[in-house]
Amino acid sequence: MGIVNVTPDSFHAASRVASLEAAITTALDMWDAGADWVDVGGESTRPGAQPVPINEEISRVIPVIEALRNKRPHGLISIDTRHPSVATEALAAGANMVNDVSGLRDPEMFNLVLESKCAVCIMHMLGEPGNMQSNPQYDNVVNEVSESLLSTARRLIANGHSSELISLDSGIGFGKTLEQNLALLEKSEPFRGEEEFSLLWGVSRKSLFKDLLSRESSDQRLSGTLGVAAHAMSQGVDILRVHDVPEHHDLVTVLSELRNQQQ
Repeated sequence: MGIVNVTPDSFHAASRVASLEAAITTALDMWDAGADWVDVGGESTRPGAQPVPINEEISRVIPVIEALRNKRPHGLISIDTRHPSVATEALAAGANMVNDVSGLRDPEMFNLVLESKCAVCIMHMLGEPGNMQSNPQYDNVVNEVSESLLSTARRLIANGHSSELISLDSGIGFGKTLEQNLALLEKSEPFRGEEEFSLLWGVSRKSLFKDLLSRESSDQRLSGTLGVAAHAMSQGVDILRVHDVPEHHDLVTVLSELRNQQQ
């Protein structure tokens, strides 16, 4: 899943696109480089980020989604938003998935997913972007995050949504310390549930590499990101949300070929 940030303030400056044309080119290049999904977002949710007015978010993302749907009728498009009104407009414009960093905590978003029967990624976030990194605490981060995600997913299923349309994201960096992030990345099994939900990891160039590797700038964090991607493959993670599609496509291709040789 390639990241298309139609924002002026996303944490990785190189990922920001400042125009409709740049966003379209970025997304098309990602598909051409091997991405299955492109994830279009119009509001930064980095730690400390300020909310964006709904109309502004809509004006950023809808023209991009409409243009991409016209250019690639069968391309998979995700809308990265926590606002039901934005998600509604995005689905109408041609998006296939709602990627909600707030984990469907808004009942309107929960109902929208049910009514539209769209694919959904449910992510765990402690608090809000403005305060989520203010001393996050858990008794057992793996148990609490996995139980929260599975509970929401199972409520969807109980209301008629297909488990095959649900992906779960533990929310690395969204209200977690370095130690808590590493615990969540250690193994994926607790998050799958008996339903065998698909898993999405979004770790690309995040601040955990600042804490783990002393890489202050996001521009210095590709190697660490690829290390997590290799581990994700060993864990059977289904979707990697990344800034750097060609590098991840090469990694996945090589590791997959090596696995095939061993069988």
